[in-house]
Amino acid sequence: MWLPIFGLILGVILGLLTDIRIPEEYSNYLSIAVLAALDTLLGGMRAYLQNLYDEKVFVSGFFFNIILAASLAFLGVHLGVDLYLAAVFAFGVRLFQNIAVIRRILLAKWTKSPEKNL
Repeated sequence: MWLPIFGLILGVILGLLTDIRIPEEYSNYLSIAVLAALDTLLGGMRAYLQNLYDEKVFVSGFFFNIILAASLAFLGVHLGVDLYLAAVFAFGVRLFQNIAVIRRILLAKWTKSPEKNL
């Protein structure tokens, strides 16, 4: 479970220390890809906490979500429609749902801990 978090922290640190510029025309694609990656990361953490984690599902979902989201944004640009907003909405809702479930699981574990010590 800590490997994805370590990778996220390492990626943020490397991103802050390097001077890489993303062209403005690719900013929608990158933002959607980052949102999809965060959704998959939190989904993996949720699955781990629920003892349902499967590495193959996580890795395939990670790449599939990123490719799907970027493709949706690409198609929307060529059709002249803001289809990336659909991906933002879908991944945003899933992101907050995963955060809510993770929070509930962690709160349940923390509130059970003092009872075990008595």
